[in-house]
Amino acid sequence: MFVDFQNQWSPPEPPAPKPAPRQNKRAESITAWIIGLNLVMLLVGPLAGATLFDAVVAMFKH
Repeated sequence: MFVDFQNQWSPPEPPAPKPAPRQNKRAESITAWIIGLNLVMLLVGPLAGATLFDAVVAMFKH
């Protein structure tokens, strides 16, 4: 069977993607607070963990 590849129709253009919906002001504020809390815990968490680890080790030494 003969297939003519030179005179084919071009495929239709894909539809343009829809932009993602924006958050409202309250949701943006909550997101900012969550990110801020995570950054603070990133700095404070290892210190608190090390302190608890030292306390457990000291408790088992006595």
